[in-house]
Amino acid sequence: MTIQIKKWVYLFTLSLIWGSSYILIKKGLVGLTPLQLGSTRILMTTFILLIFGWKQLQLIPKDAWKWIVLTGFFGTFLPSYLFAFAETVIDSSVAAVLNGMTPLFTLILGLLFFNSRFKWMKILGVLVGFGGTLVLVSNEFTIRSGLNSWYAFLVVAAAICYSINVNLIKHKLQAVPAYAIALGNFVSIVIPALVVLLLVDFPWAEVLTSNELSSSMGYILILSLFGTALAKVMFNELVSISTAVFSISITYLLPIVAIAWGILDGEQFSLIQWLGCALILLGVYLITDKKTPQK
Repeated sequence: MTIQIKKWVYLFTLSLIWGSSYILIKKGLVGLTPLQLGSTRILMTTFILLIFGWKQLQLIPKDAWKWIVLTGFFGTFLPSYLFAFAETVIDSSVAAVLNGMTPLFTLILGLLFFNSRFKWMKILGVLVGFGGTLVLVSNEFTIRSGLNSWYAFLVVAAAICYSINVNLIKHKLQAVPAYAIALGNFVSIVIPALVVLLLVDFPWAEVLTSNELSSSMGYILILSLFGTALAKVMFNELVSISTAVFSISITYLLPIVAIAWGILDGEQFSLIQWLGCALILLGVYLITDKKTPQK
């Protein structure tokens, strides 16, 4: 398989997985608080990754651990809680749409701090995709007004965290295997997550007796296995074989998946917002490098 084909397979697979994660967070919040959900997700994923590849930690050079810790906090720890709090108010599909700003932040940070190459076509692609994101979210800011509007900025903060994460992986951890990065990330943040869970007094005794809580835990287990553990490894691999901006363009495609789940769950989505989806796909095409060496 050529690198060109492989990165597109990863892109669409991750878009499907992460696009489904927003509805799983929404379902998880039925029986869990945002802090409980974020911590449980991190703990479950750490356990899963350790089972399948704890020896991968030996592949991380000592001088790379500072970047591993930073990517762990920016790429997983903070977004896990930010999205959970955001979805207590805004729809799951809207959270996915707002996350579409990540490529814009990634490009800006790459140009300012990581000496990324300046290409007008990529900037145009980011702006077109961002325009599609604005179309998709336009109705939400008319529906959500007053104090609830600020919850949208939690997703914006998460998008900035993701953009920092992908630039660090691309420019500081290029030589570290994808699985090792993912496992190192979670080992770095598992203790803080456990501390948060202990402080919020998790109702352990009700896990087996409460249908609401047990169902939420089931959704978070699915999210941890596929949306976090598997997806993290795939994403790190995608970053290593493509550009940072192309890798994060997943956030342009996953809203389409999230919107489909939202509609199935009773969320409203207007006809004009499908125009936004078309702009998003065009933005991804413009961002993509048209020439990639074969593996």
